[in-house]
Amino acid sequence: MAQVCEVCGKKPQFGNNISHAHNVTRRRWNVNLQTVKAKLGAANKRVRVCSGCIKSGKITKA
Repeated sequence: MAQVCEVCGKKPQFGNNISHAHNVTRRRWNVNLQTVKAKLGAANKRVRVCSGCIKSGKITKA
């Protein structure tokens, strides 16, 4: 399943691990996704939402 927030569309960011010897390997920072039962219109639906959207009140829990 894709690591994408269904409200804001936030996705993982990519970068590098850099060791003390300056060896460079790729890494990624994942989004903090939570599965939440939310009110969408008249229906309650289970959505995968990032914690930032939950904290800011972009969704209302059902």
